[in-house]
Amino acid sequence: MSSPTADVSVRIAWADDAAAIAELQVRTWREVYADLVPADALPDDVSAAAAAWQASLSKPRDARNRVLVALERNRVVGFAITSPASDPDCDPIVDAELSEVTIDPGERGKGHGSRLLQAAADTLAADRFQRAVLWSMAGDDALRKFLTEAGWAADGAHRELDLDGAGTTLVKQVRLHTALTG
Repeated sequence: MSSPTADVSVRIAWADDAAAIAELQVRTWREVYADLVPADALPDDVSAAAAAWQASLSKPRDARNRVLVALERNRVVGFAITSPASDPDCDPIVDAELSEVTIDPGERGKGHGSRLLQAAADTLAADRFQRAVLWSMAGDDALRKFLTEAGWAADGAHRELDLDGAGTTLVKQVRLHTALTG
């Protein structure tokens, strides 16, 4: 007799997922980045975030822009954003960017992140990308550890992200990468 399995999956996000993604993003960012980014630089308006997600999910700018959601039953517990890479040293034909991987802190350690990361890699490979990159906050040790354990590595690129456009809230980032083929 087999034991029951969890009702978990990953799929492409629908416009109807906008509110759940927005709520998860705002709540998770405020918790995960509390020690890395000033609180006033983080979004706190779930309604505004949901409207932005609704617009983005309804009309992506490029067919290769994707949002994937990790589900437990019908509840969104994580999401990832994929697109062609935009860095000047990347080729958007062969290089993709995983611009975000967010998992509900209360759902970590249950395999959602691994499923989401694998689905993102599979989606990017199906779009014929050969390499993926991701920018991580220099102090986000948990994300970097998760990615390096999954085969990603720092590629030596780094930058400062200006969060407020005035140069007063700068965040240092490092770029990680992984091969998507062979």
